[in-house]
Amino acid sequence: MEIYHTLLERGENLCSISTMHRLLRENKQNGDRRVQRAPQRHAIPRLCATQPNEVWSWDCSKLRTHTTGVYLTLYVVLDLFSRFVVAWMVSRKENSALAQQLMDEATHRYSIKPNQLTIHQDRGSPMIAHRYIDLMGELGVTLSHSRPRVSNDNAMSEAQFKTQKYQPDYPGRFNHVAHATEWCTDYFEWYNFSHHHSGLAGYTPEQVFTGRYKEIAIIKQQALDDRYQANPERFVNGRPVIAMPKEKVLINPISPEELAEGVSNAVNFPTLNRVKEKSTLTLN
Repeated sequence: MEIYHTLLERGENLCSISTMHRLLRENKQNGDRRVQRAPQRHAIPRLCATQPNEVWSWDCSKLRTHTTGVYLTLYVVLDLFSRFVVAWMVSRKENSALAQQLMDEATHRYSIKPNQLTIHQDRGSPMIAHRYIDLMGELGVTLSHSRPRVSNDNAMSEAQFKTQKYQPDYPGRFNHVAHATEWCTDYFEWYNFSHHHSGLAGYTPEQVFTGRYKEIAIIKQQALDDRYQANPERFVNGRPVIAMPKEKVLINPISPEELAEGVSNAVNFPTLNRVKEKSTLTLN
């Protein structure tokens, strides 16, 4: 293009632009000659949780304050199988040191054993910091990362933040860290112990995390049976059966198309450990 128009300004028209490109290609002088990084391919994260404390998902979200341009950072760690928030904190900043402290306290609080837990996160700076990765290695925790610019790879954490920020009493803006911590304390108490989660067949995260949902399912089923026996004609599809949480919770399950192409899904994570209810980490 440059050669063609430079010559044309001089009153010379030797050939067309396409012919010039062809001649340059033949002499290997066409294209960008700067050193460029080769295209990168990131593996699709595929995770499976069959019980609590096998897979955690965590992320950070910004909380607006009344001061323009000033934000607080909310860290939330979510158990994938039960959606139970195992730890959270509000801070004035976002960095790997706080992420290390959060995960160190959370793994010890729930007595996580080496090679028991996989933690899934995106590729934010706290999640890929060398010291954070080193600490997780020392704790025997496997790390999983989302692909760049693919929010669906961490869908459970994203969904929790949406539930939070669409609450009727969500302030929109906070006065300071103490204000945000106070509101989040009430919210996570409701989310864990009172929120009948649609993704958990109507059970609360705490009920699934502790296994109490099995006892509650019996109570629910009895209520349905009583209603069915009193008015069986109203149930055209027969006796209703109470829904139960999924036995497996997956991140990026294999699609039928991938299965047909022979893609394997190596996801099997071991063991369960004891339950503790409180999840707040008071870090500022």
